Amino acid sequence: MDAYNKNVFINCPFDKSYEPLLHTLLFTLIYLGYVPRITLERSDSGETRFSKICDLISSCKYSIHDLSRIKAKKKGEYFRLNMPFELGLDIGARIFNPIQHKQKKCLILEEEQYRFQAALSDISNSDIKTHNGEPIKLIKGVRDFFSENGLKHTPGYTFIYKKYLDFVDDFYDKRINEGFNKKEIFSMTIKEMIDYMFEWKEAIERLALES
Repeated sequence: MDAYNKNVFINCPFDKSYEPLLHTLLFTLIYLGYVPRITLERSDSGETRFSKICDLISSCKYSIHDLSRIKAKKKGEYFRLNMPFELGLDIGARIFNPIQHKQKKCLILEEEQYRFQAALSDISNSDIKTHNGEPIKLIKGVRDFFSENGLKHTPGYTFIYKKYLDFVDDFYDKRINEGFNKKEIFSMTIKEMIDYMFEWKEAIERLALES
């Protein structure tokens, strides 16, 4: 149950242009004391993506769904249905299994305000936070969500953003010193990034205790 209460399911785009936001999101969750759970955290060709998603949703009290790709950007391009589909699975979990998931909480993010209403009118009365594609606004939305749901003494979003920038600088320097080249650093798996973020947070917490 302790793990369930700290786990956060992440449902978001996985394209390269979204990657800076994803890294910011992962760091924010870890810095606030939560554990991000995402399909990219493990790879098993024998496991179907759908079963993995269902397993992750059932193991998380919290979830964050970013619907930034529900609109096609150019003629002939399909809009993304995966994110709304996974949002539906998550909301359905608490409806169809209220005993196990009655405490579930979810945050819905969007890039532009009100745009989701044209595609998903069923959630038009939901509290949805927008980030305009800006990492610091995404941090604010995530930070405020957890503060509103019981997290005490939550750091300010500008403070968290500065810590993220500190992590990025430190991460890059250490990987270069370890022999990684620039291409390798920017093509690391999400699992590696999450591990490095946890290690960095633990290191600065140790330094704070020793000082």
